[in-house]
Amino acid sequence: MAIQKLAIQPGVYREGTAYSAEGRWFDGDKIRFRSGNAEKIGGWQRLSGSSYLGVARVLWNWNALAGTNYLGIGTNLKFYIENGGIYFDITPIRKTVNPMLGPVPPSTGNPFATAYNTLSAGIDATQATLTLTSAASFPSTGGIIKIDSEEIFYNQVSGSDLVGLTRGYNGTTAVAHLTSAAVSCSTIVVTDINNGVTQDDFVTYSGVTGPFGGFTAANLNKEQQVLRYISSSQYAINISGVFSTSAASGGGTVAIAAYQETTGLDIYVVGLGWGAGPWGAGGWGSSATVGIGQQLRLWSADNYGQDLVLAPRGGALFYWEAAAGTAARAQYLSSLASSSTVPGTAYTYQDFVPNATNEISASALQRFVICFGANPYDPTDPDTPFDPMLVRWSDQENPFLWVPDITNQSGEFRLSHGSYIVTSNPTRQENLIWTDSALYSMQYLGAPYVYGFNLLMDNLSIMSPNAAITANNVTYWMGRDKFYSYSGRVETLPCALRQYIFNDLNLDQAFQVFSGSNEAYNEVWWFYCSTGSTVVDKYVIYNYLENLWYYGSLNRTAWLDSPLRDYPMAASYDNRIIYHEVGTDDVSGTFPVPIYAYIQSADFDIGDGDHFAFIWRILPDINFNGSNVDMPSVNMEIKPRRNAGDAYSPADNPIVTSQDNYTSTRSYNIQQFTGQVYTRLRGRQMALRIESSNLGVAWQLGSVRADIKSDGRR
Repeated sequence: MAIQKLAIQPGVYREGTAYSAEGRWFDGDKIRFRSGNAEKIGGWQRLSGSSYLGVARVLWNWNALAGTNYLGIGTNLKFYIENGGIYFDITPIRKTVNPMLGPVPPSTGNPFATAYNTLSAGIDATQATLTLTSAASFPSTGGIIKIDSEEIFYNQVSGSDLVGLTRGYNGTTAVAHLTSAAVSCSTIVVTDINNGVTQDDFVTYSGVTGPFGGFTAANLNKEQQVLRYISSSQYAINISGVFSTSAASGGGTVAIAAYQETTGLDIYVVGLGWGAGPWGAGGWGSSATVGIGQQLRLWSADNYGQDLVLAPRGGALFYWEAAAGTAARAQYLSSLASSSTVPGTAYTYQDFVPNATNEISASALQRFVICFGANPYDPTDPDTPFDPMLVRWSDQENPFLWVPDITNQSGEFRLSHGSYIVTSNPTRQENLIWTDSALYSMQYLGAPYVYGFNLLMDNLSIMSPNAAITANNVTYWMGRDKFYSYSGRVETLPCALRQYIFNDLNLDQAFQVFSGSNEAYNEVWWFYCSTGSTVVDKYVIYNYLENLWYYGSLNRTAWLDSPLRDYPMAASYDNRIIYHEVGTDDVSGTFPVPIYAYIQSADFDIGDGDHFAFIWRILPDINFNGSNVDMPSVNMEIKPRRNAGDAYSPADNPIVTSQDNYTSTRSYNIQQFTGQVYTRLRGRQMALRIESSNLGVAWQLGSVRADIKSDGRR
């Protein structure tokens, strides 16, 4: 018998088979490498018990002059400022109607129409159609009703029938209902000409008096979300938790409606128009038959001094003033510009602020606001067509002045390689700009040219507007089919997981890909949607200090490692900000949940596998530093198989347990744990696997040894 050290190279390798990758790690999840040794990643916990609305796609952290720490959060529905664990809604108001206009339902005399009736026939708990005595007053495009204790969503009205039912809506229970049971509706139709809303938009009403149609003024004088777009003059809202108790009736006054910036989708929609199509294939540059509200909502944000500039992709520019406080909403940047007439034109300075951009940024040193994609300046026409290849910037020290003149430094430059600007990334001495086919360098020159542009490389790609990150003065990004780095010159980044990652990536959801750094561990992360998934569910990590790759599964929507916060931050699908690298467990909910972590090697054998091997014991080498429970443990197993093409045979699953008490002491100079575990395993090839799934466990692997002997040829 011979004790053999299982020498396995650090990093995970998936560019070959499990047998050809001998001597490497082949699979894993929730692990990293530090100083060449595999370990479980740190845990995470929610920032606070509060939550926001929508799926967050951007996080931006900065300090105001008074030292207040702000976190900007852009979701597909709103934009928030977080401070002290509270999320403040600063979503801009795009339009205020005072009073609401347009034709009104003849039976009410006001712009709100409600509904109430009874069942003309009983229904069982599964029925998908119900018949009313009369459905005349119910929203024809669908809404939410309540019968007894059950809430039901219906899709549309057909005669006296409500069809396309979703039974047991909002967590209620689907049950049978008798003839003549009351059917109350919480959905009302609002009439307002040229409201410009899309589904899921938000509007705040004020000035409503009542009651009318079973609702009181207090039910309506608040923020409401559009349940369904009906027409340019009508939409439906749902009065959450409140249902009409009478038929539509008159009374009340006309409301003042403040419409917020239109919302966007939380997944990417393939279609035509700016930004549509799988990776822009045939879509960019064609007519915009799909509106910006139907595309994945991405925000860009940057601090201009203590203030914040922000913009939704393809939308208007906004400005939030820190001095106004978290109760103030962001404003259109154009509204803060001078209303004076520009000399030699018929327009004001407000008219010439860019009307849209794909990305906004602020130059911290030179104090410019820069648009990547904008409408060009034309003194005869402020509404020039949007140019997705145009870089346009404000005057220095004046984010509200966008009229180029000999007396200021406002200007613009059109890039030539590519069809649209994907994104930009500021570095120490330059601003990098990616188009869909090239990489440019943008450097400040000073007057009169202001900025200079150099083409760094043509015929390359970037996966999404959020796929680039700068760490340790090197910029890394995910391309369409490989990874890149830039440290003064563009280079392909060798990747031991390239085939595995890019073969398991949903390119229809490429714009959901985002990156982030984890400086404490010398890592850059990319999160992406795996094949068949429309939500982000996978990640890949590059350790730039040790030149290693590893991957795993995790649902996140945005990431930021800010020096102004103690831990890296991420946005989760349950609408919360999560602190990472905290503790050992998942504490994103009410109670801690263990993090399942494992790593598995490629197959190893004796010689070239001409003899079977017999392993009767394993000598582990592991520490449990960072654990917070008594006697933490991992499972350590050897998985045998007869040949490379066979499935793994059943294996023992021995537990390696620490003998130390980590409740009071988190680390020990001399680790004490299970000295050896016994197995009876026989195979031509074998793989080593370590996994943990208990609360409070942290571990780092050392050099595992096994007692192996040759055991014949068959």
